[in-house]
Amino acid sequence: MAKIDLYDPKWIDMVFADKNKAYGAYQLRKGTAGRNIKALIILLITALLIGGFLAYKVIQQQKDAERQAYMEQMELSKLKEQAKREKKEQPKIEAKVEPKKVVEQVRETQKYTAPVIKKDELVNDENQLKQAEDLDKDVAVGAKDQEGVKDRTVEAIRNDIAVNVPKEEPKQEVAQKVFDVVEQMPMFPGGPAALKEYLAKNVKYPIPAQENGISGRVVISFVVETDGSITQVQVAKPVDPLLDKEAARVVSSMPKWVPGQQNGQKVRVKYNVPVNFKLQ
Repeated sequence: MAKIDLYDPKWIDMVFADKNKAYGAYQLRKGTAGRNIKALIILLITALLIGGFLAYKVIQQQKDAERQAYMEQMELSKLKEQAKREKKEQPKIEAKVEPKKVVEQVRETQKYTAPVIKKDELVNDENQLKQAEDLDKDVAVGAKDQEGVKDRTVEAIRNDIAVNVPKEEPKQEVAQKVFDVVEQMPMFPGGPAALKEYLAKNVKYPIPAQENGISGRVVISFVVETDGSITQVQVAKPVDPLLDKEAARVVSSMPKWVPGQQNGQKVRVKYNVPVNFKLQ
C-alpha cells in the first residue's frame, strides 16, 4: 500500500470531490499546511529574539565589568601620580658638611732649663724650699671654733619653690591645617578589622537599589579632627545617589577615631573610606 500524505492538497480534493466543500472540515484540512508553516516561522522568530536578548545581557555585563575595572585602574593611576608629584615637591634636605678644622702647630712657650749646682752662699733665701713647720707661720688663726658638717650629703629641697614651666601651645596655623599624610595616621578604634566589621553591621542596602540591580563601591572622604570627631563628610567617588547617601550616613555616624599626630601634636587629617554594596 502506498503511503498517503494527509497534508497533500490533492488527497484532500479527492476525498471531498463529490461533497460540499463549504463544510468546515475541508477548509480546516486545506489550511493545515499554511498554519504549520506560520507556526514554525513564529517559533523561529521567538527563539531568535530570546537568544538575541540573552546574548545582549551577557555582552552588557562584560562591558560593565570591563568599565568597572578600567575606572579602578584609572583611580589607582591617579593616586600613584599624586604620590609621585608630592614626593617631587618635597624639598630635599642636604646634609651640612662642616669644613675640617686645621690645627695649627703648637709652639713651645717654655723651654726646659737644666738645674745648675751652686754653692750655699750664692743661693738667695727666697729661692730656698721652706720646711714643713715654717709653712704655718704666716697663716692667721681665728679665735672661734667652727664645727664642721658631719653629714656631707646635701639634699636640695625645692618643695617650697613653685616652678611654673609654660606649656607650648600648638601654633594656630598648624592646628587649623588639614594634612593628607602625617607621621601617625588616624585610626578607627580597634583598627582596620573593627572598621570593616562596623561598616558590615551598620550599612543598610537600599531596597530600590537592590531591585534595580545597582551595586558598586562608594568612596567617602572626611576629616578626623584633633579630638577624633568626624567632619566634612563628602562623596569622593559616587556610584548612585541611593548608595552615596547611605554610605555618607554610615560614615557620619562612626564613633570618634584616634586622631593623627605630627611632630608630637594632634592635627587634623583627611581620610578616605570605601563602602562596598554587593548584591547577594
